[in-house]
Amino acid sequence: MENILIRKATEADAEAIIEYLNIVGGESDNLLFGKNEFYMTVEEEQEFIKEFNGSLNSVMLLAKDNDAIVSVGSLSGFGRKRISHRGELAISVKKEYWNKGVGSAMLKELIQFGKEKAKLSVIQLTVKADNERAIHTYKKFGFKQIGYYEKFFLIDGKYFDACLMNLYLDQ
Repeated sequence: MENILIRKATEADAEAIIEYLNIVGGESDNLLFGKNEFYMTVEEEQEFIKEFNGSLNSVMLLAKDNDAIVSVGSLSGFGRKRISHRGELAISVKKEYWNKGVGSAMLKELIQFGKEKAKLSVIQLTVKADNERAIHTYKKFGFKQIGYYEKFFLIDGKYFDACLMNLYLDQ
């Protein structure tokens, strides 16, 4: 972890983020996409990052080991007034960096942003139900399982369930 730097994504990172996501998509079945299934163009990803950076309640972060992206995390705050107290968290970590504290460090930064900058009350996420390592990490940070979504994923013709989890920041 000594060489890992977590920072806000910029539009200049778009191409590297796409390359990273297409790699991590093939390292496990825990993400919403597989290997080379992240189909955004560089221009679309740049616009996506620009929107995140222009938002007061959303952030996209990168963890880098020297020049290589090893994790991407985002917290997307909702814009509608009635649900603006909530945000959705997404995180991925390159497989060779699993169990090295990168995911926990990224999670800590995203939660801190949610509390301090976005002023959220609830952070929600969806995690593949058999991803016990991620579920354990989320629970360690205070997330609670609030539901179960049957047949959330369809991977190679087989259905997988998902856990819905919330972190309540104002308790």
